[in-house]
Amino acid sequence: MSDLSNTPDVLRIAVAQLNPTVGDVTGNLAKAREARADAARQGADLVLFTELFLCGYPPEDLVLKPAFLAACARAVEALAADTADGGPAVIIGFPRSDGALRHNSVAVLDAGEVIAMRDKVDLPNYGEFDEKRVFFPGPMPGPVAIRGVRFGIPICEDIWGDLGVCETLAESGAELLLVPNGSPYYRGKVDIRHQVAMRQVIESGLPLLFANQVGGQDELVFDGASFALNTDKRLAFQMSQFEETIAVTTWKRGPEGWACTDGPMSVIPDRDEADYRACMLGLRDYVNKNGFRNVVLGLSGGIDSALCAALAVDALGEERLRAVMMPYRYTAETSIADAEACARALGCRYDVVAIEEPVQGFLTALGDMFEGTDEGITEENLQSRARGTILMAISNKFGSMVVTTGNKSEMSVGYATLYGDMNGGFNPIKDLYKMQVYGLSRWRNANVPAGALGPSGEVIPVSIIDKAPSAELRPNQTDQDSLPPYEDLDDILECLVENEMGTDAIVARGHDVATVHRIEHLLYIAEYKRRQSAPGVKITRKNFGRDRRYPITNRYRDR
Repeated sequence: MSDLSNTPDVLRIAVAQLNPTVGDVTGNLAKAREARADAARQGADLVLFTELFLCGYPPEDLVLKPAFLAACARAVEALAADTADGGPAVIIGFPRSDGALRHNSVAVLDAGEVIAMRDKVDLPNYGEFDEKRVFFPGPMPGPVAIRGVRFGIPICEDIWGDLGVCETLAESGAELLLVPNGSPYYRGKVDIRHQVAMRQVIESGLPLLFANQVGGQDELVFDGASFALNTDKRLAFQMSQFEETIAVTTWKRGPEGWACTDGPMSVIPDRDEADYRACMLGLRDYVNKNGFRNVVLGLSGGIDSALCAALAVDALGEERLRAVMMPYRYTAETSIADAEACARALGCRYDVVAIEEPVQGFLTALGDMFEGTDEGITEENLQSRARGTILMAISNKFGSMVVTTGNKSEMSVGYATLYGDMNGGFNPIKDLYKMQVYGLSRWRNANVPAGALGPSGEVIPVSIIDKAPSAELRPNQTDQDSLPPYEDLDDILECLVENEMGTDAIVARGHDVATVHRIEHLLYIAEYKRRQSAPGVKITRKNFGRDRRYPITNRYRDR
């Protein structure tokens, strides 16, 4: 450890970009202790953990339980006692109760004691955030003196909002801003974080260190990508995305104040790689943190299930995926061949379970009731529901979680069958539009993402990518029998869902007015299906579930 009494102008700060588990206070404390020991071996003076690290983020209504808050408080005290060893000081997030109110807080630990507490001032209450339900805002904070240096510790939203927390810290004597975050991923988020931090550096005149959590938590994926900006507005260091790591950075105090002079400079992945790795990490952590041994999915020979199979093998390994082809009389021979080729390329287990008999059994059982009616979507959906029942039976028998494979385009307009292809526990592509599914499939064939357990080379046969998409529930069926071309559909949906645009503005982009109104109508009436769908990884700025909360009963239409 550096002796700051002799070298007061040099500071080594370790950034703990780690993957906590919500509710696992004991495990998160052990992870914090291990990280602090690692930082000590690297000569760190201070370790900065992320927002609410000891309980995992976001804890949601767990913080309403007094016993949970008490467990977190005991973990803080235990970690504080560790700092009596003369090693690094610690800044760590936890939910704090002062008896009457609950706060999203950080504890500052050194010399065997809790030397300070700071509470989050600006509680986010939009999109995926709902902190005003469970926390109370803290007072405007002042700096904390740690080993002779005055640190400002704004917590996450305190630098995103307009309450002036960073300016207040600068005016009250802070020399350096350390920001613990739980900032979830969506496409392009790294650039947005840099912009937010840059504004605070300019307005406060202080350097800023942004430490972010990594890992999957239900629908959310935290991508890490921690970084720092010096007062000259330059990126001082950049940590990796989607990877747990502890980086020790060197800071020196000069005539103009503190500046980071040494730290990692990782390359941030491009959009396709980042999206793929977010889906992969979200699936891996959902399966592993919830204790599933393995997963099963229906491999149809189509693009969606093929991409989900690749993600599952990359996330979990080939031995933990069982792919099941469930052909019926309308399943093309090319689809059977494509599914087998995909499973072979991925190296996973592949089974074939024909559904002719169960479907005919349903039709026979319903024969008297359906007598005199025309065949149609009901009979088509029986095929999907037979497949869903088979997958759930495999899940029950072998303890495998069913991976659901519907994309955002389909989920938007209800082109999915309740209790059929919507069955399952988690959907890694739920927030990817159809054209994005194609894009990531092509990307995966040309690349192996960091941390992937799957093979290199073509893992999704080109024949799957090139053929017209079809549910294969009737002869010669294609998706475009029921839907506009996906290029048009996805653009209309992005306008409606992500951008909340009016239908006139969407028509002005060149879309047919009747088509726009039809898609808007389908979007609204499919809300009841989406409420019953499996959770899935958030990739866009507005996913279904946490971000977009529309009523099921809804007669509004934009005409």
